[in-house]
Amino acid sequence: MTTKANATDDSFHVFDTTLRDGAQREGINLTVADKLTIARHLDTFGVGYIEGGWPGANPRDTEFFARAQQEITFENAQLVAFGATRRAGGSAADDPQVKALLKSGAPVITLVAKAHDRHVELALRTTLEENLEMVRDTVSHLREQGRRVFVDCEHFFDGYRANAAYAKSVVRTAYEAGAEVVILCDTNGGMLPAQVQAVVSTVVADTGARLGIHAQDDTGCAVANTLAAVDAGATHVQCTANGYGERVGNANLFPVVAALELKYGMKVLPEGSLAEMTRISHAIAEVVNLTPSTHQPYVGVSAFAHKAGLHASAIKVDPDLYQHIDPELVGNTMRMLVSDMAGRASIELKGKELGIDLGGDRALVGRVVERVKERELQGYTYEAADASFELLLRGEVEGRARRYFRTESWRAIAENRPDGTHANEATVKLWAKGERIVATAEGNGPVNALDRALRVALERIYPQLAKLELVDYKVRILEGRTGTESTTRVLITTGDGTGDWATVGVAENVIAASWQALEDAYTYGLLRAGIEPTE
Repeated sequence: MTTKANATDDSFHVFDTTLRDGAQREGINLTVADKLTIARHLDTFGVGYIEGGWPGANPRDTEFFARAQQEITFENAQLVAFGATRRAGGSAADDPQVKALLKSGAPVITLVAKAHDRHVELALRTTLEENLEMVRDTVSHLREQGRRVFVDCEHFFDGYRANAAYAKSVVRTAYEAGAEVVILCDTNGGMLPAQVQAVVSTVVADTGARLGIHAQDDTGCAVANTLAAVDAGATHVQCTANGYGERVGNANLFPVVAALELKYGMKVLPEGSLAEMTRISHAIAEVVNLTPSTHQPYVGVSAFAHKAGLHASAIKVDPDLYQHIDPELVGNTMRMLVSDMAGRASIELKGKELGIDLGGDRALVGRVVERVKERELQGYTYEAADASFELLLRGEVEGRARRYFRTESWRAIAENRPDGTHANEATVKLWAKGERIVATAEGNGPVNALDRALRVALERIYPQLAKLELVDYKVRILEGRTGTESTTRVLITTGDGTGDWATVGVAENVIAASWQALEDAYTYGLLRAGIEPTE
């Protein structure tokens, strides 16, 4: 494990703890390979420090540090090992877990220390003075061994409220023993920005220590609390990618860094790294196997999505009127959503986004607006089905719907057999390139059987369809007089290996709605492949 260079000035630290604190989120279970992959993503992004875990505490973290030494050459970050101060009554030089920290080979070590007097007495079962000696001895020993040391003051803000003098004495002891930074931790996540700013300002003035902030998000204020600490003099921020962490999570790395760079004017990442933020966020979400939050600030796919017609009219004049930054600065894009709220400006901007020239044709735009509103009244939703909207728009512009095949009929059968097993079979009859085709297929459900039958029918004529894959399938029952008479809306997401697209179908039953969405999905897939329509 080597580091070529620190990408940022040491006067301010961006410290990521996704691999330790973030991994404590319910539903995340990282393998060593996952941790190595995430570490590479974070290093590419340009954070200064990556906390890899607690070597010696579990075999996985021990293996991670061993493999990181052999497999990763860090371009920007330094790897950090996490551990605790030595045990009460012993010495740091003889403490097994302190030895494991040194054995990890990490150039930086973060020690967690108790800063709340009740935690010292009840959890550590030692005296307040002995706790200070544990901090002093461990920091001094690690410094003597050539390691940089950061100290996390656990439960600092609650401890400060209970016994401010003692909490500050822990900070002072760590700093005087050689800790480069002492981090004030809102471990329970209960603080608010004004409270954080007041405490950090006081501790900076009273101790003279260099301070950092570690904020949990239990009040929904972790990002705001982190920035409040920076306002008060903190020069080290601890965050996790996408806000992953125990309970409701930690301060989200991406909004914090974006705010520091774009709102505070601070240079905390290497040149060009901020534009990689959206990609890095989504890549890490894929590794931890969690769907990226669509509404996450800066990097969510909806972060710069505009739906209201009033917004669209203003954006048509100047995008900055309804956007706080240029989305490209963080690697995101502006999106126009088409719905029953759409006006002419929304349609024109969406056409431009899709590369369709509406030519200033007010009558055409008016027809599209009315068609969208009429269809959405029936239950269609085009803000969630861009591909279906593009087909609608192209049909209006070109004067006819794009067709690669014409459906004669389709049928789906679900059979419940006497032995308790189930069978699903579908038959489709259609025309393509002047040929009548009849195809039958089985599936694990009636919709899957229809999808397979459609493939059987068309793949010989359109081999490009072999790349298509159904990525997601959603059903919603819309309001009606009774449940069985309600309208059904189906949204299907399809991919071809290079991108995904969504289509919508609406009908009185789920099979018919699914067929509509499937027809649009296959039609759009052929459009993407550059195939000219034949019907």
